[in-house]
Amino acid sequence: MNPTRRFRCCLVGGTFDRLHAGHRLLLNAASKDADSVEIHITSDAMAESKSPFVQSFEDRRDELLDWAGQQVDCKITIHQLNDNYGPAPAHRTADAIVATPETKGMCGAINEQRVAKGLPSLYIIEVMHLDGVEGGIISSSAIRNGHLDREGHPWMSAVQRQTNLRMAAALDNELKTPMGTLFEGPEDDPEIGMAAALDGLPSPHGAIITVGDVTTKTMLDMGLTPDIALIDGQTKRTELEEELKVNTSRFHHQLTAENPAGLLTPSLNQAISSALVAEETVVIEVEGEEDLAPLVLHCLAPIGTVILYGQPRTGVVLQYTSLTVKERCRHLLSLFEVE
Repeated sequence: MNPTRRFRCCLVGGTFDRLHAGHRLLLNAASKDADSVEIHITSDAMAESKSPFVQSFEDRRDELLDWAGQQVDCKITIHQLNDNYGPAPAHRTADAIVATPETKGMCGAINEQRVAKGLPSLYIIEVMHLDGVEGGIISSSAIRNGHLDREGHPWMSAVQRQTNLRMAAALDNELKTPMGTLFEGPEDDPEIGMAAALDGLPSPHGAIITVGDVTTKTMLDMGLTPDIALIDGQTKRTELEEELKVNTSRFHHQLTAENPAGLLTPSLNQAISSALVAEETVVIEVEGEEDLAPLVLHCLAPIGTVILYGQPRTGVVLQYTSLTVKERCRHLLSLFEVE
């Protein structure tokens, strides 16, 4: 054992979904005073019981291996964890274990089992959580829920959420390009494109959100109600005839928002935020236009959310909310002008 190190072998256990700043703090605490660190990450079966949107074991392991490759003076090994305790209660070389406030009790239970087996207790290194930039704890669940990125930053800042954002003219062409997978179908029979899009839904997926009157009405006409719909009573900036308008009574809740063309407003942002936490279906009736709403939706929505919108004369676009999509939307919003 290195005389400058306090511990011979430190144990770390967890899911380690979407490795974030809080995870790195935990791992650094484990490695700075130990000759070796064993990281035990939950199996897919254990992780899926927490959320269907947890990364695969392989992806979580690979991210930890990338982190471990940057550590030069501590031996780090990674193992699969198949139960709550893993090897800790009977581990004969370990002398320390890392805990967060909510796992400290489990570490205490591990030590009780060790003492009963005639083994010395593990020294418990408690690591506090990191707070996000605008409050809240940096956690995998907060990242999956769409609230924070891996460093604790919101996907839309408070200033962006509470201020009118005007689209820069230079973004016009980029925003006309479909962001997602296009499912083609004739304009006069939108159910063809919609049926193809629904057949192409990823698994697992979260809430289904439709943006636009035609897209929303098409889904309703097929006997399905989206979890959230945004409509403005127009198609191609022309008011719809009465028989072509969405029957908003099909939704449990109706919200309204004011959002003039070319803008993203606090009114729209608040309506979207309220809809995303509703437990029943919601339609948001927008006074103005909802064309830019997918940028806000992807930034605020949980990972796994599906957003559908029409592409004029070509079909239906499906985009799955992921960290990559959130990054792109945040970048595009950074190019908007704050009014």
